[in-house]
Amino acid sequence: MDERPMETMAAQPQSGYRVLARKYRPTSFADLIGQEAMVRTLRNAFAAGRLAHAYMLTGVRGVGKTTTARVLARAFNYSAPGHDEPTLDMPQMGVHCEAILDSRHMDVIEMDAASHTGIDDIRDIIDSAAYRPVAARYKVFIIDEVHMLSRAAFNGLLKTLEEPPDHVKFIFATTEIRKVPITVLSRCQRFDLRRIPGDVLTAHLAGISEKEAVEVEDDALALIARAAEGSVRDALSLLDQAIAHGGGKVDAEALRAMLGVADRGRTLDLFETVMQGDIAGALAIFDELYVTGADPLAVIDDLAEAAHLATRFKLTPDLRSDQALNEDERVRGAAFAETLPVSALSRAWQVLLKGHGEVETAPRPAHAAEMVLVRLAHMATMPTPEEALRKLAEGGDSAGETVIGAGAPAGSPRAFVPSSPRGDMRGHGLAAPRPRETPETVMAAAAPAIRLDRIEDIVALAEAQRDIPLKMKLERFVRPVRFGHLSLEFALESGAPVNIYNELSSRLKEWTGQTWMVSPSREVGEDPLEKRRRDSEDRRLAALKSNPVVAAVMAQFPDAEMTVRELRAATPEGLADPEAETDPDGE
Repeated sequence: MDERPMETMAAQPQSGYRVLARKYRPTSFADLIGQEAMVRTLRNAFAAGRLAHAYMLTGVRGVGKTTTARVLARAFNYSAPGHDEPTLDMPQMGVHCEAILDSRHMDVIEMDAASHTGIDDIRDIIDSAAYRPVAARYKVFIIDEVHMLSRAAFNGLLKTLEEPPDHVKFIFATTEIRKVPITVLSRCQRFDLRRIPGDVLTAHLAGISEKEAVEVEDDALALIARAAEGSVRDALSLLDQAIAHGGGKVDAEALRAMLGVADRGRTLDLFETVMQGDIAGALAIFDELYVTGADPLAVIDDLAEAAHLATRFKLTPDLRSDQALNEDERVRGAAFAETLPVSALSRAWQVLLKGHGEVETAPRPAHAAEMVLVRLAHMATMPTPEEALRKLAEGGDSAGETVIGAGAPAGSPRAFVPSSPRGDMRGHGLAAPRPRETPETVMAAAAPAIRLDRIEDIVALAEAQRDIPLKMKLERFVRPVRFGHLSLEFALESGAPVNIYNELSSRLKEWTGQTWMVSPSREVGEDPLEKRRRDSEDRRLAALKSNPVVAAVMAQFPDAEMTVRELRAATPEGLADPEAETDPDGE
């Protein structure tokens, strides 16, 4: 990695080509983008002299975990003329900075836990930690992909991690935070590095393109930022590839061909056509995209994104000011929201979500994608069962109202359903037949409106409905991101059932009598309930054990293990559990 400030990097002579992801790797906290919350916390901690002995950096690939670890090690050991103390303000290269950023400083030891997983590797760290640094202020151990360590290695690290020498700092990085034992997490300050927002990433790419003297279209930058999904490293790698592909110039059309993605405008055209029920028109647009190099799976993904965009516009009107969207997306997303009901968008999402798996595993993905479009066009303008029942109850109009398939083009399989002779029955004084009662309509009529604003509310509802398997899935795997009116967006832990979105959507409709939009999120979200409860349990256990009375008892029985319930039962009267009043889930 180049240790010089970003603004001077491009001007330095290079002995060989360096990929952009290495050339423009941040060297200070001022260079980091999209991580303002972490930088603000660290800045305040350094200013107050509250330096933790261990840090846990977590986030998806390419957001800067290892880079942040090296910059943090540089901040711990910063020493320059006129400044000799830990600081986040590093305007110039200090005595140790170059070696630290090049991963060759003797007091900053980096280890890749993916290839050093055993207790012997950790024993070397433990032995080395006992000795003071040779040249720097602190001896810093950076362990990347720490979740790959074995159980024995984690156990061997615990004692040193809990009571390290004053001259030692630990910095861990991981993409799988759930695989790190809670005993290790509880001894670290945790920072979640977020995905970089699209507008921030686009501006960053534009600045680098200018430094590289490369002509790049704005649409191409937005396309790269979208494809990178918040990863700076992925974005720079794609930009590198695009520059080579375009011979020093990057235009959106060539970039789409390189990535195998469809033109954004034509994707919105396809979504509009298929949601109008125009099967022939939709297949024609898909053929056009496929011939120009669009991957069928990418087309289905883009259609799902369009359905999500329209739904967000419908539920979040201020999305019109989102700078991450281009003008076409803002205008047409708002138009879709005005013309398409939530029920149609929700059905479209479910069809596309199921179709994604079909296209991914089909021997001929293009044929599978076409069948998904046919299915979506047929279902797009169909009323929901509740709407059909209401129309039947109202009796339609005297001219014979279409009940199912209203708005479909003539000649399509769902075009018209013969009107019932209900008008003649009323003319003879006979009452129209009552619509068949379904569990949804019965619950909607009999039960008061159910307010679900938190994941805890949905878990409680699942428990009240005695759906224990779903309750356990929600507690274990769901990472809530946002709630809206009849909408829920969340991410999943690894190992979660793939059908949990469909299952929850179906159950919510059954239990509340209303159609819910349940969609996946690309954001990390909050921790699952089960993890929050475990963390709370560990905090209570540590707090109770620190009480002098309990500590004295434990000293007499060093091999004993006690749970929170046992500690509370053994605690003398007047000795309160520090979290008992604030944690309703405590035992």
